[in-house]
Amino acid sequence: MHAVHHLYQYRKSLSTTTYKARGQRVIRCDFCRLAKRFCICSLAPKQVCETQHSNAGFLLLMYDTEVLKPSNTGKLIADIIPDTYAFLWSRTEQNSELIALLNDEKWQPMIIFPGEYANEEREVQINTVECKHGKKPLFIMLDGSWREAKKMFRKSPYLNKYPLVSFDAKTFDRVGSNQQSPVGDDSRYTVRKTELEHQFSTADVAARVLDMFGEHNNAKLLDLWFDVFNYQYQKSVCQRNKGNPDALENYQAFVRTSTS
Repeated sequence: MHAVHHLYQYRKSLSTTTYKARGQRVIRCDFCRLAKRFCICSLAPKQVCETQHSNAGFLLLMYDTEVLKPSNTGKLIADIIPDTYAFLWSRTEQNSELIALLNDEKWQPMIIFPGEYANEEREVQINTVECKHGKKPLFIMLDGSWREAKKMFRKSPYLNKYPLVSFDAKTFDRVGSNQQSPVGDDSRYTVRKTELEHQFSTADVAARVLDMFGEHNNAKLLDLWFDVFNYQYQKSVCQRNKGNPDALENYQAFVRTSTS
């Protein structure tokens, strides 16, 4: 179990009623949260890759019920990156473990958020990731709907001192692509209806950030793993599957090549 699995169990323990997401009648795996007949746990990177290493960390600040949603993709990051941490966001209560992590000298916290929301004094890194010497990036993801993410950004004063990392969605290449898309590869996240035309999922954004950081293999692995999740999830919904039908084949081919 990784950090998101533990947070899911903790959040469930706080609930007095069953969280009723769309597809609530589906019998789901407790880990990947897909319908059991489409479970991908046996295909997870930790099961098929002998070693996993990254010089980056991720801190997922999750909006209340986000961790309960089967469609959440933050857990896919934890499947790839060993140093992934997950906390419930609170506007009023301070989490001592979260603050201790942010203050850990080995990390340089950086918030992944559109640069247009920064004030004039705030440092913004666009399409690049730069760390101070001896530090490793701790990428902070505000995990929730776009409306919830904006609320977390505005109402988390303890994050105000950290720089933003952003990318131009209209010009940024898809991970592992040699050809630039004029619209930055519209989001492939078809599990949920997004509020913005080019809104990306948490895992999709994380893959792009890893690519900017120079961890191209980890970025590609996460990108392909996201494709697998996206396609398998939609197998259990009553609508046309808009995912990539070659997702599993592409993922397995990459794993075989990268571990051989």
